[in-house]
Amino acid sequence: MANTWGDDKILSFNDVVLRRSDLDIFNGTQFLKRPLIPASIAFWISNCPDAESLKDFMKPLRLLDIDLVILPVNDNLNVELEEGGLHWILLVYYKETNSFFHHAYFMGANQWNARQLYKAVSLFVSDGDAAFRECGDTPQQKNGYDCGVHLLATAQVICKWFSSGGMKNRDELWLSDVKETVPNVVNNLREEILGLIRRLMSEKSVSK
Repeated sequence: MANTWGDDKILSFNDVVLRRSDLDIFNGTQFLKRPLIPASIAFWISNCPDAESLKDFMKPLRLLDIDLVILPVNDNLNVELEEGGLHWILLVYYKETNSFFHHAYFMGANQWNARQLYKAVSLFVSDGDAAFRECGDTPQQKNGYDCGVHLLATAQVICKWFSSGGMKNRDELWLSDVKETVPNVVNNLREEILGLIRRLMSEKSVSK
């Protein structure tokens, strides 16, 4: 019988389920195949072959009412391959500027995937006239496995910028914050996430 110890469920928190083997991802130099920011919705939107089905799927999301939309993008081209793809980037829509911002972490990789998702989502956040902007100052990963960590760090910085008032309190976008802050966030993010997971596991255990 195969050893399933690594598949033991160790934490269920809202819509996130972690297994014991997932902890290894945060302990070393491993590629984050499943960022903790849900990516299944973005993947489905990008690859849905039926326009009518996509309309029905998008309606409950009410994207027209949302000021900031953060979308993780994977380079998986095979919808039948679970956890496929090798690289993550971030696509962000900001209603104030009616623009999508492409944050790539390795020489502009995933631009095709980002533009495919941009074309699909733009129909539901505006009249389809939203701009697509490359964020050339996005900090680049220094290895072949930290794209997921960069994605999470960038999303964290953008959310902090937005929660502080966004362009209502500042005359600039989050781009300079990402450039200056993400490298330091990346250095510590794996340990922070691992610490958070262990704390939640401990709290769940005590509450039982």
